[in-house]
Amino acid sequence: MAGRSALINVMYKASIAASKRMMRDFGEVENLQVTRKGTADFVSQADISAERTIQAELSKARPDWGFIMEEGGRVEAADKDTPSWIVDPIDGTTNFLHGIPHFAISIAVMDKGKITAGTIYDPARNEFYFAETGAGAFLNDRRIRVSGRRKMADCLFATGIPFLGRGTAETDQLFLAELKTVMQASSGVRRFGAAALDLAFVAAGRYDGFWERGLSLWDIAAGYLLVKEAGGFVSDFASRDLSLTSGDIVAANSAMHVPLLKHLREAKAGLNG
Repeated sequence: MAGRSALINVMYKASIAASKRMMRDFGEVENLQVTRKGTADFVSQADISAERTIQAELSKARPDWGFIMEEGGRVEAADKDTPSWIVDPIDGTTNFLHGIPHFAISIAVMDKGKITAGTIYDPARNEFYFAETGAGAFLNDRRIRVSGRRKMADCLFATGIPFLGRGTAETDQLFLAELKTVMQASSGVRRFGAAALDLAFVAAGRYDGFWERGLSLWDIAAGYLLVKEAGGFVSDFASRDLSLTSGDIVAANSAMHVPLLKHLREAKAGLNG
C-alpha cells in the first residue's frame, strides 16, 4: 500500500471532482453541446466543464502554479521557477461522445522542463494511476510494473491510427507499414483511442508497448512518467528522450523497447527502399 503524497492527493481530488459531472454527462451524451476544433476533432461541453473544475481545484491548492491545458491554453506561472500543471480533461473525447467507456483525466506537473508527477484517472473503471519521480508507479495504491515479456511473438502492443484531418498521405502510408510489420511479429495490436490510457496500460503491464506520432504534451506527459517509474523505456522514434517536445512516442517494457523500435525502423526503411 502506497502512502500518497500531498501533491498526488491534490491531483486525485481534482480528478474526482471533475469526474462526477463528467460521468453524469456521459450518461446523457446525446444531449451534450459539441463543437468542432478541426476536421474530426471535437470538443464537448463536458471537456470544458471538466477542465474548469480541474483548474479551480488545482489553483486552490497551488495558486502560483501555471497551466498548460488542452482547451484553455496556457496560463503562466508566477515565475520561471514555479511549476506548471499539464491538463487533458478528457483524453479520448471521441470515445466519450460515442458512448464508449474508455477515456481518462490526465494531469501532470512540469518543473523546470521535467515531468515530476503524473496522474491518470479512468472514471469508468475507477482506476487511478499515479507516479512521482523516483517513487515508483501505482494503480489504486498498488505498485505496478511493466510486463516481463521478452519475446515479440508473445507481446501485445497499442497504437493510434491516423484519422480524417490528422497526418498526410505519406504519414498514413508509414503507419500502415509500421502496423503490418508489428502485427506480423507480435500477438496483436490494439487501438482504443486514448493515448493516456494506452501508456497507463503499458505501465501496468497490460500492454507490452505503445507507439504513436503527432501527439500533444497533455496527451502523454503523465503517461510518460508512469511508464518510466514502472520500469519501462520511453523515447521518440530515434531513441532520443524527446517525445515530450516532438509528440512522437515509443514506450515499452525494458526488453521490448529496442525490438519495437527496430521493427518500426524496418517498416520505414521498407518504404524508402
